Amino acid sequence: MERTWMQSAPALVDVATGRRPADLVIRGGRWVNVYSGEIIPGTDIAVADGRFAFAGPDASHAIGPQTQVIDADGRYLVPGLVDAHMHVESGLVTVTEFARAVIPHGTTSMFIDPHEIANVLGLRGVRLMHDEAQGLPINVYVQVPSCVPSAPGLEHAGAELTPADVATALAWPGMIGLGEVMNFPGVIANDPKMVAEIAATAAAGLTVGGHYASPDLGRAFHAYAAGGPADDHEGTTADDAVARVRQGMRAMLRLGSAWHDVAEQVKAVTERGLDPRNFVLCTDDSHSGTLVRDGHMNRVVRHAIAQGLRPVTAIQMATLNAAQHFGLERELGSIAPGRRADLIVTSDLVTLPVELVFARGCLMARDGALAADLPQFDYPASARGTVKLGRSLGAEDFDIRAPDAAGVTARVIGVVENQAPTRALERRLPVVDGVVQTDPANDVCKIALVERHRATGGVVNGFVSGFGYDRPCAVASTVAHDSHHMIVVGTDTADMARAANRLHEIGGGIVVIAGGEELALVELPIAGLMSDERAEVVAAKADRLVAAMRDCGCTLNNAYMQHSLLALVVIPELRISDMGLVDVTRFQVTDVIAETHADRPRAAKAP
Repeated sequence: MERTWMQSAPALVDVATGRRPADLVIRGGRWVNVYSGEIIPGTDIAVADGRFAFAGPDASHAIGPQTQVIDADGRYLVPGLVDAHMHVESGLVTVTEFARAVIPHGTTSMFIDPHEIANVLGLRGVRLMHDEAQGLPINVYVQVPSCVPSAPGLEHAGAELTPADVATALAWPGMIGLGEVMNFPGVIANDPKMVAEIAATAAAGLTVGGHYASPDLGRAFHAYAAGGPADDHEGTTADDAVARVRQGMRAMLRLGSAWHDVAEQVKAVTERGLDPRNFVLCTDDSHSGTLVRDGHMNRVVRHAIAQGLRPVTAIQMATLNAAQHFGLERELGSIAPGRRADLIVTSDLVTLPVELVFARGCLMARDGALAADLPQFDYPASARGTVKLGRSLGAEDFDIRAPDAAGVTARVIGVVENQAPTRALERRLPVVDGVVQTDPANDVCKIALVERHRATGGVVNGFVSGFGYDRPCAVASTVAHDSHHMIVVGTDTADMARAANRLHEIGGGIVVIAGGEELALVELPIAGLMSDERAEVVAAKADRLVAAMRDCGCTLNNAYMQHSLLALVVIPELRISDMGLVDVTRFQVTDVIAETHADRPRAAKAP
């Protein structure tokens, strides 16, 4: 069992004075000091009991016969990187496999919100991921999901968490606070559930995560800040970041696989001169392919530096700032006495190649390869077999009928590349034999949400624009934030039915079908959200998925991530749920067909 700082303090003092040899000494490095903002050459680091005991010009007094000595050879000594807000399930792998993928990239601490599995399995799903996290050799802190379902009255999830459930989970070891409070209208309206959950978190002395997905920075935003959330990652502009910091919140700037929000928001620091101490870097959602090929928090730090941040400032935002935010400054986020000995060794602060990774004083990775074993964690049978359709679906289930019209004006979900918000569009579409048609020439195809938790057989249909599919095809996924029903997007109803039935057959995943042929499949048997295979295996399958979507005409960056958010009824403007098409600006269900026409629509130019 890991010892606390105070339990280890006598040993750390003895190492610092030379009365006891260190377990590990790293010699001759350039100390990236996130407290002073300096880079200090010629520094030695001594470690004992998994914690830093000494950081100074000469640790030879701490070297004994059994001390492991590593020569940094002038390379930089950087605190282990921290992801302040993320969802493991977005990587399509388990906590263990996610850790296996990111440790070689220098991530040694993660703050995870398992609200994806909570929407499928409830509190027992949160407990499974919590227990898995507790067994890992890096620091994985868990937030209690706050909004399950995320938008009561607008969707039905597979489970529900009550304030009593939240209070129970907050007492588990390793819990760090309340997950992102997505029901921002509930906070603003003093909804009793939101008030109770935030109060319970505050009473426990833990941190309340925020999620204010609205461009309105007026009274609604001020009310949300007054309600208790301590951070927010939904900003997309410099004004968003400025507003949050001015209200005493931490602005979390995210660079995920599909959310590219750092470049604009970091201008609050680089151009407007705001104090960077209240800015934190995070990923939110990272696809397995991104993790395997491009990196994790090292990717975010590199990107932030490329936007004009000083390297040390970017590193502070990915280490110390996050630790301070969660009240863990005395444990994480710096190379300083008493803190857990999490650090990376790198030869360049700008490109940030990660050459050595240590967690709690143990070598975890070398030159991009894992150097330590991680414990195996097996998910029980009760976490599998969660896709329940109740019946086999046919092509007719995906029809939208308008029997008395020659054409309609339809409300269409508009995908915004590299951002979570969507646009509320309207398009004129033809009607043939009483069925509203798609318009591939103008990038309008069908979207359906298939209920998969209670075997109701329910299908809600609508239209979406932005994917660019130009051949008969369908893409289906049981990852559908946040209620995680099944989303099917396609141009051909027969392929849409095949895709939905295929995912029912395998117990969850993602599939691409074109012209009746299966082009790509990612199996996700754990809650229909996660694979039990290695991250690199999942990444290879995801690559085939991306290629198949591209073959169908889709050119969006990380289009699958955009697909998975189309049911997220807490982010404007237009979404789909098991209750219908949802206008998120007004938080109410709306009709797909805005207007019917007696005449056929004229050919329209693509927007």
